[in-house]
Amino acid sequence: MTEVTRRSPQSILVLGAGELGFAVLRHLARVATRAPGSTISVLLRDSTINTQVPNKKAELDELRAHGIEMVAADLVNDSIDQLAEVFARFDTVIGCAGMVAGRETPMKLATAALKSGVKRYFPWQFGVDFEVIGRGSPQDLFDAQLDVRELLRAQDETEWVIISTGMFTSFLFEPVFDVVDFENDTVNALGTLENSVTLTTPEDIGMLTAEIVFFEPSFRNQIVYLSGDTVTYAEVASVLERVLGRPFARNVWTVPYLLHELEKDPTHHIKKYRAVFAQGKGVAWPKAGTFNEQQSIPVTTAEAWARAHLTS
Repeated sequence: MTEVTRRSPQSILVLGAGELGFAVLRHLARVATRAPGSTISVLLRDSTINTQVPNKKAELDELRAHGIEMVAADLVNDSIDQLAEVFARFDTVIGCAGMVAGRETPMKLATAALKSGVKRYFPWQFGVDFEVIGRGSPQDLFDAQLDVRELLRAQDETEWVIISTGMFTSFLFEPVFDVVDFENDTVNALGTLENSVTLTTPEDIGMLTAEIVFFEPSFRNQIVYLSGDTVTYAEVASVLERVLGRPFARNVWTVPYLLHELEKDPTHHIKKYRAVFAQGKGVAWPKAGTFNEQQSIPVTTAEAWARAHLTS
């Protein structure tokens, strides 16, 4: 890995400590040692900070052991002004709260970030390339992400960095997504067997995000692409055959079929995602040219993930 020696200290606030936020925080704490004077904080609801739920409490204790400060605020219920007041104490704000808080939250957080005067903002855009997909796609949540991009581009006081990661690797294999049907040993290709999907694990996203945050010369007002792997659905079937040692049938769900399925159930989020991925644009990019490839940083391939998680 290319080692960058000259790093400036930063005060960083991460919004949320879910699966991705937790990985980002742990790796930020590690990389921050290369920039003495840096501080890492996480914004959580007061009830989360004081949780007695054993698993969550253990996670927060681990973050505290890394020297990470807890900041109490509520991304959903606090006003833009209240959030801006919190954000203003930091150089860098990184959104890791996802879309679970609702369609309006990404714009609310971006507005608060700009109002706060924070130097650099990483919005929650860890996923596909929304601009290539464009407005009016089957997944209407994506339009809200495009609104955020337009807001950030329309100003020049706060620098922004968007990290495009593709799909979380594990999600491709989730029964709820139904691309991989383990019961019937079938891969249901979205669109065509030759359509590709870019996959990155949350752990790798956390590790690479930490590198990007402290990278110098720093990234400014740009999209940075990551890829743990970029594979076709045909290749996914071949990976499963190698890893599990049994044949997998290859089935194709065409765009018309998936749009028809969505028409029958128009609020079904998974069906929205399937229809978008079937269209085959903005959901995959070559691994060559990604930040991890340019910096020779090892990441988890689809096959390595499958060997670690799908074999008993």
